[in-house]
Amino acid sequence: MSTVTEPDAAASPAAAAAATGAPDGRRRAVVLVANRGEIAVRVIEAAHRIGAEAVLAVSQADRDSLGARLADRTVVIGASPAGQSYLRPEFVAQAAMQSGADAVHPGYGFLSEQPALCEMLEAEGIAFAGPRAETLRAVGDKSSARRVAVEAGVPVATAASVDHPDDLDEVRRLGDEVGYPLLIKAVHGGGGRGIRLVESAEDLLRLVPQAAAEARVAFGNGDVYLERYYGAARHVEVQVFGDGEGRALVFGDRDCSVQRRHQKLIEECPAPGISDERRRILHDSSRALVRLLKYRGAGTVEFLVDTLSEDVVFLEMNARIQVEHPVTEEAFGVDLVAAQLRLALGLDPELPEVPALPPAAAIEVRINAENPEEDFRPHPGLITRVEWPRGPGIRVETHVEDGYAFPPFYDSLMAKLIVRAHSRDAALAALRSAASRVLIEGVPTTLTLHDFVLSHPDFARGAVSTSWFGPVWAERESQRKETAQ
Repeated sequence: MSTVTEPDAAASPAAAAAATGAPDGRRRAVVLVANRGEIAVRVIEAAHRIGAEAVLAVSQADRDSLGARLADRTVVIGASPAGQSYLRPEFVAQAAMQSGADAVHPGYGFLSEQPALCEMLEAEGIAFAGPRAETLRAVGDKSSARRVAVEAGVPVATAASVDHPDDLDEVRRLGDEVGYPLLIKAVHGGGGRGIRLVESAEDLLRLVPQAAAEARVAFGNGDVYLERYYGAARHVEVQVFGDGEGRALVFGDRDCSVQRRHQKLIEECPAPGISDERRRILHDSSRALVRLLKYRGAGTVEFLVDTLSEDVVFLEMNARIQVEHPVTEEAFGVDLVAAQLRLALGLDPELPEVPALPPAAAIEVRINAENPEEDFRPHPGLITRVEWPRGPGIRVETHVEDGYAFPPFYDSLMAKLIVRAHSRDAALAALRSAASRVLIEGVPTTLTLHDFVLSHPDFARGAVSTSWFGPVWAERESQRKETAQ
């Protein structure tokens, strides 16, 4: 199901050299990038940075994308634009073999945390730029990840697995054990999906069977569990990198508390307003987890930090690069993606030990093709004009350009705008300025949301909770509608 597109030597001398060998006669390493959008562009750039050839696996819909043009070669996987191309491990494994790949980088989402792809590649002697299959299994299932966290001495919230969602007496007993309010979570969920807030036993009895049924449809598995809910908590995560043998590097922490329906909107490094003691708990816990797992490559350990009790509790581990990894890279001056590729290719990842706090502050906003004034309805379409800000400390991660037909088949992320400065206040001021200079015509975007949040005094003070954005945005929308009448 794959087709290799050979480079045009006349149009791309670099691509021709990659196909025939480096000028000094040594073979360049070949990296297959098994993803799309801005993360595909990011990985291609990292592959070129370490001197490797980048081959991009694309669906029919992405054959003319920016990533396809930046890659040395492309491999078309799948037969239909709206198909499941990027979700089929056998397609990616076949493309890797056909293109002569030494390593495959899965980006985030899609197959990035699927053991099946890792095993298929390893059977063919192709490296996977990520953890081992057994590690993916250990942390991919939230119940299993919790057990591993407990073994590593990581603090966890009170929780209980629901083995029989139709046994309402058992469900009631488990709910009473965990305590209210609580969350119902899909064991195999992700990205904020499959989560229900429950305030009472009556709601629990009604919602658990529904949540289990929805989880079966969305994730192919109906397992759910209950977890104590912290209503005034912050979402703080720790960036880690392991060598696969027990060495654990920690690259600070990020605050991802500005969320809408459990989806992150803005991220920053370091997390503001965290005490030295809480930061030590976050970093030491993450380091212990990496060592126990003998984790390989980049990963993120996610926590809740309760704003009232300051309790720190483990949420999950994401065994991949994160959407928000650029804020960590900018704050610490490292290249995590290049390090992933170097490690996968058997090289020194060339990452230094770093202090708990970075020398700079960085903030990132996600720009989506959505209309915030229509309940964030996605808006694919033709992008007629794009302009990005420039200047010291400004970084843009995107696959969007003039004339790009934003497809309806995938998520709505268009770009990430990241700003770095010597302090959080300076970074926030610079980001306000940079965001105001972004121009995207043809489709609505979430830039109005970011203008609102970045100018809000609560956000300026820092340390907002995960429940902050919903009410303040609803109030803003109510006022806007009243004014329009």
